[in-house]
Amino acid sequence: MMTKLKNLSITLKTRPNGMIDSENFSKKISEVETLKENQVLIKVLYLSLDPYMRGRMSEAKSYADPLQIGEIITAESAGIVIESKSTKYSVGEYVCCRSGWQEYFISNDKDPMTYKIDPKLVPLSTYLGVCGMTGRTAYFGLMKEASPSKGETLVVSAASGAVGSIVGQIGKKIGLNVIGIAGSDEKCNYVVDELNFDGCVNYKSAFFRDELASKLDSGVDIYFESVGGLVTETVTEFFNSGSRSPICGYISNYNAKDITKVKTPFHIFGAMKNPPKHKFFLVFDHYANFNEANEFLIGGVRSGELKYKEMILEGLEKAPEYFKRLFTGSNFGKLIVKVADQ
Repeated sequence: MMTKLKNLSITLKTRPNGMIDSENFSKKISEVETLKENQVLIKVLYLSLDPYMRGRMSEAKSYADPLQIGEIITAESAGIVIESKSTKYSVGEYVCCRSGWQEYFISNDKDPMTYKIDPKLVPLSTYLGVCGMTGRTAYFGLMKEASPSKGETLVVSAASGAVGSIVGQIGKKIGLNVIGIAGSDEKCNYVVDELNFDGCVNYKSAFFRDELASKLDSGVDIYFESVGGLVTETVTEFFNSGSRSPICGYISNYNAKDITKVKTPFHIFGAMKNPPKHKFFLVFDHYANFNEANEFLIGGVRSGELKYKEMILEGLEKAPEYFKRLFTGSNFGKLIVKVADQ
């Protein structure tokens, strides 16, 4: 039995009222428990920060139960097995798991959210982004939920973000006309010059609506929704008959003091005379086809065909501070915390 390890975890102290604050979180040090049969101890190396976590901090009704006060903040991570009482996992193997914001995680070997990964194929951190849940969200949201056809026009909100950047690249690969929307000229330049989108518009421009219109001569067939608010209201002006809008989130609303009183994409679309076919989808709706997406995404990264950007910041104790970047626009690419060295 190895020496008892000390585990730093970050828990929910109070529910945010509007924008998150450091006062909403607590740091806790505890001893790592002794493993039982069929369990593995995972040392977390990289931690994923994602907008959905903000929703879990609220008591508002959602697709998942809210976090309880004192509970570890939910999150996916990539790590290494350092102790095993399972025949399925050996010490030294790398895994993804739903550890939450903590340094060590004990997983049952039957947990479907714990699975092996291979850092020899692609960098370990990419299993939390382009080759992980983020990439699968982009893949299934476009390929399965939107049912795209070659030649159609796809508009991608948060186009430089972790999901949107992959959506647009997949769209280009299958022959779509892809227009991005992002929050700065720098991000738009990246989307066009590096990711090969057909165009990109800065939604903070005073001429956003006109600049978007100039790139949508053929209207919008698919709108990949991640933002909500003004961006969504503007895009609705250009929907074609038979348009579709897979909804993976609406980040502009997440820090509202009372989300039940905000105008979500469902309200915006519902007020239209001819709304697009739309649905809030979860990546787990397509769990049976995860291998299909994984092969596509890992193959794309290995070949260099799928480009990605990561913002890797160090230190678990600073996760609350880093998390806020998702809602201020100061992150660029997939936001990841490096928790420990391999």
